[in-house]
Amino acid sequence: MASSVFDRLTAEEQLVFYSLTLTYPIYLIGGLYVLGSALGWLLLILFSLKVYLLGKRGFSINPISKISPIVWLWIICMFVMLLALLVAHIDRQMGTGPTIKSSIGWAKGWALLALFPLLGCMINIRPQIVARGCCIAAASATPFAALGIVASSIGVSGDLFISPVKAIGGPTELFVVKLYGINPETGAARWQFIGPWAPAAGLLSCFYLVLCLAEKDKFWRNAGIVGAVTMCLLSQSRAGWVIFMAIVPIMIGLGTLRNPLSWLAAGILIPALVLIGEPVYQWVMESYTQIKESRPGSTRVRGTLERLALQRWENEAPIWGHGVVERGPKIVEFMPIGTHHSWYGLLFVKGIVGLFALAIPLSLTCIYMLIAAQKSKVARTGLAICVVMVSYSFFENLEILAYVYWPALMWVGISLRPGITSDLPVEKSA
Repeated sequence: MASSVFDRLTAEEQLVFYSLTLTYPIYLIGGLYVLGSALGWLLLILFSLKVYLLGKRGFSINPISKISPIVWLWIICMFVMLLALLVAHIDRQMGTGPTIKSSIGWAKGWALLALFPLLGCMINIRPQIVARGCCIAAASATPFAALGIVASSIGVSGDLFISPVKAIGGPTELFVVKLYGINPETGAARWQFIGPWAPAAGLLSCFYLVLCLAEKDKFWRNAGIVGAVTMCLLSQSRAGWVIFMAIVPIMIGLGTLRNPLSWLAAGILIPALVLIGEPVYQWVMESYTQIKESRPGSTRVRGTLERLALQRWENEAPIWGHGVVERGPKIVEFMPIGTHHSWYGLLFVKGIVGLFALAIPLSLTCIYMLIAAQKSKVARTGLAICVVMVSYSFFENLEILAYVYWPALMWVGISLRPGITSDLPVEKSA
């Protein structure tokens, strides 16, 4: 009989593993936003109770001492986000009700970017638990897509229902349960899977890809990768396609800088690029233009939203921001100003303070992961996660989607854990 780490899960690992394996059943009852938003806080409470009840005799090392300085920086900077929110609300006299609502939104959004790395770093959650859970969640996308394809081909509406769980608050899109959606520009079916909109599924497919690659079991690794590819293709996310194709070469290139062969390859590649630089540049720019022109309406709306956010930030609230997103005019199809881009969104909502509160911990985490990835495969996966976060920050608001990519945030915390092993153990049969 096989001997497996999955036979002896701790309470915290059970919460993580079953939250991932039951991703699609939870989505189909509209509870995914609640799960992602509450899971981190529930894990923190559970672990705090364990520390309180067991005391020093239950832990060989003080859990607080395991927290990386980078995680502390994330915690401080996310509280700076809360401070910017409060100052903006006071400055613009928004009242107690909206301030409380926005503070709860912070706890379900920006706070998670520090909370899950904290949990991954402080709690002994084994990385193979997260990897296997992500493989199962990603693999579940394949039958879900097949069901949607059948429904679409016979003309069954992809919209199922809006979950009554919406009563807890949050954007309506986060509680809509769909088999598939419709691309407004082409009229064709477009899949959002467990995301609130299709580009979010593209983002999640990139995270699933790098986490599934960390799985040692061949069956689950392949099943997870197939599911991630399915998500990426059917989401029809232009950014998702580009990042998905680039992330594995980036992982290999940045994760093997200590290997002389990498420098040899770079020594050959760079002069070659110099010689053929102009045609390569022209090809890249033409490809970029074609991708943008494939959905001109979306490109126009995004560009206009970015200009509006930048202009209003400069003229109205440069330091602390406006405190909330605001409904845009007809020219942007009434899309909220402060969305579709983490950096412009931060400038509009939380000002220059909020922008630096994300830029500083994210950049330092990337630098640390780049160094650690040279000797740790766990950190190499963490580096790929950071690359995806940075890349997608120019297309999405990272905080509002944290409830679906929380496993990636937890992996970052695991990668920051002192003494993390350089590789993931392989399951052995008895």
